[in-house]
Amino acid sequence: MNDSFEKKVSAAAVAGWWVVLIGYALLTLTWGVYLILVTARPEWMLAMWGQNVTWDFMQTVSLWFLGVFKLFLWFLFLAALWLTLWARQLRKSDREGAK
Repeated sequence: MNDSFEKKVSAAAVAGWWVVLIGYALLTLTWGVYLILVTARPEWMLAMWGQNVTWDFMQTVSLWFLGVFKLFLWFLFLAALWLTLWARQLRKSDREGAK
C-alpha cells in the first residue's frame, strides 16, 4: 500500500482526536458557565437575549444547543475512531505486503 496515504490517514485520525478533545473541553467549560449563570440569574443576561425573554426559554435554548453540540462531537468521535482503525488496517496490510 502507499505509505504516503497511510501517513495522511493517520495524521487525519490524530487531528480528529485533537478536535474531539478540544470540543469536549469547550463543552465542559460551556456547561460550567451555564450552571453558574443559571444559578446566579444576572439581569444583564436577559438583556443580552432581548426583550420578552424568560429564563425558562433561555434555559431551553441553551440546553438544546449543548445537546446538539454534544451530538456533533459524538459523530466526530466516531469519525476519528474510524480513521484510526483504517490507518491501523492500512499499516497492517502494508507490513504483510512487504513480507
